[in-house]
Order: sequence, then structure tokens, then C-alpha cells
Amino acid sequence: MKTKKAITWLSLGHFVCDSYTGFINPIMPFIAAKLGITMAMATLVLSISNIFSSMLQPIFGFFADNMLKRFFIFWGLILVSTFLPLTTLAPNVYILILFIILGSLGSSFYHPQSSGFVNFFSEQKNNSDRNMIAKDMGFFISMGSLGYATGPLVAAFVTQYFDMTKMPVTSIWGWALAFCMFACVPKLSKDCPKPEYKKFKETFITILSNKQMNILMLLSMMKVLVTTSCCTLLPFLWKNEMHYSPIYIGVALFLFIIAGGIGSLTSHNFESKFGTKILLYFSMISTLPMIVLFHFTYLHHPVISLIMFIVIGYTTMLAQPVTMVLGQKALPQFKSIVAGFMNGFAWGVVAVSLSLIGLCAQKFGITNVLMILTLFPAISSYVVKYVKE
Repeated sequence: MKTKKAITWLSLGHFVCDSYTGFINPIMPFIAAKLGITMAMATLVLSISNIFSSMLQPIFGFFADNMLKRFFIFWGLILVSTFLPLTTLAPNVYILILFIILGSLGSSFYHPQSSGFVNFFSEQKNNSDRNMIAKDMGFFISMGSLGYATGPLVAAFVTQYFDMTKMPVTSIWGWALAFCMFACVPKLSKDCPKPEYKKFKETFITILSNKQMNILMLLSMMKVLVTTSCCTLLPFLWKNEMHYSPIYIGVALFLFIIAGGIGSLTSHNFESKFGTKILLYFSMISTLPMIVLFHFTYLHHPVISLIMFIVIGYTTMLAQPVTMVLGQKALPQFKSIVAGFMNGFAWGVVAVSLSLIGLCAQKFGITNVLMILTLFPAISSYVVKYVKE
């Protein structure tokens, strides 16, 4: 009962943490208009956000695996809930970037440690049954997806019906949950022996030289490439070309990420029925024909294009719990660090290229660039045959 309660609270924390990171994409076109910056500059700011919220996760995972305290869970929620809502008050792009960095660091704090905790508590609860651990991980990830989906909806609602400047009021629920974590998530140091200290260099060499991890990270990066590019570029398409309202953009992103959460939640059932590799192939290849259909329908058949956008959310997230559990199974002594690589580093690598993607989209067209980007996961699906189940 205690472990189940801990998993539930960690998943709720994942929901809240990701709801704040979901604020940025739908309102960035409006922040950009307020500050007078271009789409290329706005995508650079979003790239910085993704780098600090994602690429540093393996490093924080390393410290989390060595100390097993709740430090990163608590301060992660405090930072993300304080500074990301403050972005709407930024008077210039430099303060905007500062708030983005501090808030994104909070997200980078929270994810690897909470994922490692979920895996630990799930192993205790399920006697190391991989299928049940995957189910718990699927619930944890889907709650994050639900939060990431709710964030755009909240941000769009506040922007349209109140004003962007009222966004900092939303910090309250993040602060409240951060303090609840101390009462509801037990310290691991009370439940298990203090871990053997892991050396930084040797740890990362071990992880990066593991063939299974390299394959899984490649698959994760390719899925993230599609998800991030769609969520970053399409709000600009809808605002600048289609002249849609903040609410439409927020609802579209909400449905996209909700579909992704459903994908994570049903991943276990899909894997049980069709097998791990079929799931991975489907997740990697199917986005290409969908984005092509989106390209040919968004102007004259917007409902069809919206449906395609939502289904892309489902398929890209379908494989995420599976790749996470396979990675943690391959290197069980580095659960938080593996989570940092699978959940964070993959996003960070994609984020580095985001400003270049924004420049290309500005020059060649958003949907043209998205069609080219979805070729990469389809081609990379070749390596799925080397995944060890």
C-alpha cells in the first residue's frame, strides 16, 4: 500500500511538473509578438528551454542515484512552478531566457529522480515483474503527458480570458504539491541500504558503451524529433497562417498530448498483444504518412488535419514506457541516470537542432519541414531488429 501510494503521488507530481512545461508552446507566438521577436528567435528560446529541461537530466540522475534523497523532487517542483509562469512578465528577451532556464532546470531536476523512484517502488510492489513495472511506468508517463496536455489549455485560457500577466497565480498548486511530497513519498534511505557510490566518468562510459542503450536512445530521439517539432512549429502555423485563437491552439495541443498519454497508458496492452518490436516499428514509421496527409488537408479540410495531428501524438508516445523499462532493465544499477537519458537527453539533443529547424521552417514552410523530419524515424526503424526484448 505504501509503495502504491508513493507511485500515485510521484505520478501526480509528474502531472503538475509537466503542466508547467506545457505552458510555453501555445503562448510563445503571443510572447514573441509582445517582445517583437521573430519565429526563429522564438524557436531558439524554446530550444534553450528544452536543453535545460532535458539534456542535463542524466547528470541530475547521477546525483539522484548516489544520494537517494527527495531533494530533486522537491526543488524541481518549486523551480518549475515559480519561473515558467513568470515568463509572461518578462520585459525583454534576456529576462525571458533567464526565467526559461531556471524553470526548465526544475523540470530537469524532477524527472530522473521521480522515474527512478517509480521503478524502485514498482519493483517492490510487483516482485520485479517486468510487465507490471511497465504498467506502472506507463501510468507515471501518461500522467506526465496529461499534465503536458493540460498546460497548454490552462495557458491558452488564461491568455484569452484574463491576460498573460496573470499566469504567475498558477504557481500556487505547484508549491502546494512540492510540500505534500515530503509527507507522501517516503525516503528511499529508510527502505534500502545506502547505494555504493558511483564514479561519474565510469558511470557514463558504462551507459554510453551499452549497445542496447544506444539503440533505445536513438529510437527515443527520433520520436522526440517528431513530437517537439509538431508542438513547436504548428502553433505558429495556426496563429500566423490560419489566424486561429489561443484557445484553438491550446485545445489542439491538449488533444495531441492527451492522445500521447493514452498511447503511454495502452502501451502495455499493445505490447502484450503484438510484441515489443511490432510496437516499436509502428511507432516509428506511422507518423510519416500522417504528416503527409496533414500537409494536404490543413488548408481546406482542417478537421481531418487536426485528427491526423492527434493520432500522431498517440503513435509517437506509444513506445515510450517500453523503451524506458527496457533501458532500466539493461542497466538496473543506474535507474535514474537511464531515465535521464531516455526521458531527458533525447529531448535535449533534439532541442539543440530546434533553432535550425525553426529557420528552415521560416524559409521553406512549416509542413514541408515536418514531412522531411518524419522521414528520420521511419529510416531509423531499421535498428529495431537489434533490440533485445
